[in-house]
Amino acid sequence: MTGKIIKGIAGFYYVHIMGQGIYECKARGIFRKDGIKPLVGDNVDIEITSEDDKEGNIINIHDRENSLIRPEVANVSQALIIFAVKTPNPNFNLLDRFLMMMEYEKLNVNICFNKIDLCDKSYLNELEDMYSLAGYDCIFTSVKKNTGIVKLQSVLRGKTTVVAGPSGVGKSSLINMLQSDVTMQTGELSKKAGRGRHTTRHSEIIALDNEGSYIIDTPGFSAINVPDITKEDVGLLYPEIRSCMSKCYFTTCAHISEPNCEVLKRLEEGAINEVRYNNYVKIYEEIADRSR
Repeated sequence: MTGKIIKGIAGFYYVHIMGQGIYECKARGIFRKDGIKPLVGDNVDIEITSEDDKEGNIINIHDRENSLIRPEVANVSQALIIFAVKTPNPNFNLLDRFLMMMEYEKLNVNICFNKIDLCDKSYLNELEDMYSLAGYDCIFTSVKKNTGIVKLQSVLRGKTTVVAGPSGVGKSSLINMLQSDVTMQTGELSKKAGRGRHTTRHSEIIALDNEGSYIIDTPGFSAINVPDITKEDVGLLYPEIRSCMSKCYFTTCAHISEPNCEVLKRLEEGAINEVRYNNYVKIYEEIADRSR
């Protein structure tokens, strides 16, 4: 049987088989011998040792599309960054840092703005304009009004998505709504693991349906972790800057005050958002100061 590892605790791996449920498995000794460690997100083949107790052994790990270090997961298709439009107000500098991290990991990103029942349409248009200039798609949701959930489900369908965002933005409520039809999995996994879902800091994958849709719920992405990069790398992690920086007159252009800078030209024309640009400058100078 083939399934996906959705959690690993103390040498046990919990493998979700679509339409069959969760099996508690151990990895064969040959993996340890070869220095191979199964990761959450791995697609694996298992042999059943007890159908009644839903236990088995992992006998094969499929080739990985990718793997992340933090969180330590494999086969991630995309990222979803969740912020609230109000309560709390969005911290755009923090949001840009999340986006930089996903760019660094070369993951496609969707931005979800939640709690849209708390603001007007004009503000939502401003948010969409801000990030569409950078090439990011925005999804607007309200758990309270059940708005945008169908669109969000379509974006997640058939993919493994890592979720990021600060506390208080309604992330847990959204996740609960998305997996409302498969809540049995949570109880089943908790029973097998002998503990609650949130008593471990291990990465966990939640099945949203039986169509191969998974989200990664992990404490590791609740806090920002911009990788160690140089100040020259910052522009490369801003898509709207990366796309035009080669047209700057100086190859060492910092895109702050240099003459004949294509980035500053596009900023003046409105092709680069001012809030995004100001965050770029802050992060650039922060890294430059750290280097000094």
